[in-house]
Amino acid sequence: MEKVKKTPASLKALVNEFRLEILVKGDNFDTEQVTVYDVNRPALQLVGFFDFFDVKRLQIMGLTEIKYLERMEPAQRKAALDQLMSYPFPALIISRSMEAFPEMLESARRNGRTILRTEMDTVDATSRIIDYLNRMLAPQITRHGVLMNIYGQGVLIFGDSGIGKSETAIELLKRGHRLVADDAVDIKRVSETLHGSAPELIRHYMEIRGVGIIDVQQLFGMGAVQFDTEIDLVIQLEKWEDGKFYDRLGLGDETINILGVRLPIFTIPVSAGRNLAGIVELATMKNRQLSYGGNSSDDFVTQFDKKIDQLMEEGAKK
Repeated sequence: MEKVKKTPASLKALVNEFRLEILVKGDNFDTEQVTVYDVNRPALQLVGFFDFFDVKRLQIMGLTEIKYLERMEPAQRKAALDQLMSYPFPALIISRSMEAFPEMLESARRNGRTILRTEMDTVDATSRIIDYLNRMLAPQITRHGVLMNIYGQGVLIFGDSGIGKSETAIELLKRGHRLVADDAVDIKRVSETLHGSAPELIRHYMEIRGVGIIDVQQLFGMGAVQFDTEIDLVIQLEKWEDGKFYDRLGLGDETINILGVRLPIFTIPVSAGRNLAGIVELATMKNRQLSYGGNSSDDFVTQFDKKIDQLMEEGAKK
């Protein structure tokens, strides 16, 4: 079984990503981790309802919450904020660059909570932060293979060690396609799609047996590399076996399950003299055609069946 990882998101990294202003730095700010991607607006909590309050969520206050707090008497506002700040949520974000109440800042310092502020409006901040956390907290595995962007599609190439994955990737680079990862591919599931990238240590590097390690970015230029890509297709390279049946018409609808997502897969037998780069390009183009509803294999079989029916009818008349 493959080990599925789910790495928490650092609060400090989130602050840097969205350039959030730090109004109060909580006791655990440097080590605080966000473990859920959802964000909560603590409207009900301001009136004392905490029955289903998830303390793992980031809290965000918008214009509605701030105006509601403004209408409270100072003592009532202090009591509501003290109760809210007593819960160990990762951080509270104030949107629209609105002013924080003195009672809020005092309560946050007393309870060790982090208070942040953003220029974004509440809806924009919420949607962008959820999207960011959804990507950061996505389940992830690492697979041995090569990931490239070919004709705008993410193509994940699998195969046994020494089968020719990296050599195929070099030829694809020479044809103008982009390398995302070689040897190890980090794969994340974001919603119903898979996204692949390279581990930071080996990003943009390739190992070619007999040549050694090469830096693709330096040799081929910035246009030959890509940080990450959505994965659309899997290519399985395997050694040619005499007598084994290989699909010659392409009528099969083969898929592979990775992190619960089904992707189309083409199995390409490898033998001397085969132009693997060209075949991978053709498989990618066919996958694009299939995504648009076209299928040349089905068209061929339909035409073939019609021709057979026509010949049978002509034979019957004779």
